[in-house]
Amino acid sequence: MEPENISDRSRGVALALCAVIGPFGGHRFYAGKVGTGICMLCTLGGLGIWWLYDVITIASGSFRDAEGRRIWRWAEPGSLDAGRDSGLTREQLDTVLSEIDGLRADVGELAERVDFMERMLAQARSAAELPKH
Repeated sequence: MEPENISDRSRGVALALCAVIGPFGGHRFYAGKVGTGICMLCTLGGLGIWWLYDVITIASGSFRDAEGRRIWRWAEPGSLDAGRDSGLTREQLDTVLSEIDGLRADVGELAERVDFMERMLAQARSAAELPKH
């Protein structure tokens, strides 16, 4: 992962804000996305759908700040040395990171399946609406 593409904002803070005041766009304001934060505030998180999407993207590490950098780190730089201060060994940390990568792959696969089902439903609707000769 390229350090210049990683935000200095904390994924843990963003996830906590999203969980607590997500429908009001708190996590988007934290990420510097004021415009979409206001949109979330006005629509109550897109009636919950936009909020749920943001929870998943933040938890998977795919959420980006206003500059387009991924909010990846669980703690702000300098506030936590994951190998020393958290009490995790290097092997445990590697296991956690591989589990997170696995979850990201599972979420991606789930998104593909949902997209496929939406296309199938749209085709079924189109076929039902066409006049039969």
